[in-house]
Amino acid sequence: MPRASPRWPAAVRWLHWLGLLLVVATAMIGLFMVDMERGSDPRRLFYGLHKSLGVTALALAALRVAVRLATRAPAPLAAPAWQLRAAHATHLLMYALLLALPLSGWLLNSVAGQPLPWFGLFQLPALAARDPDLRQVLDTAHVWLFWTLAALVALHLAAVLHHQLLRRDGLLRRMLPAGRG
Repeated sequence: MPRASPRWPAAVRWLHWLGLLLVVATAMIGLFMVDMERGSDPRRLFYGLHKSLGVTALALAALRVAVRLATRAPAPLAAPAWQLRAAHATHLLMYALLLALPLSGWLLNSVAGQPLPWFGLFQLPALAARDPDLRQVLDTAHVWLFWTLAALVALHLAAVLHHQLLRRDGLLRRMLPAGRG
């Protein structure tokens, strides 16, 4: 009888790392663009790229949730119950933020009355009518969602490093994109 792989299925692993690259790129562009000169061509270019990557991140997050719901997770590693519950809660919250953050950006873009072309290929519809009063609230929410996700990713990374360097229990290998399981 074949032994069950302790690794996540390949689709989950690849979507995880692709999502990480996409979120990091979108975040770096977002952090960089806000300090650029208003009305400048480079700023418009970076905003357009940030928005297109954000919409792509939303689609990828939706796909990740669907694949994850359809995929059986490997058995959890031995750990105290509170750590397993904390890991589960953190993952659920990260999934929620991976959906909420780009949705908040799309909604912010909508109430700002801005167009939302996806890499110049087609225009996405507005999610709400122009509303200058709601714009500031959504801008603040978008920023808070980003920093909350960044904090959870840092916590996630700290947990992975704990498993890799202190516990040496193979947790990281379960999610690496390539190699033999």
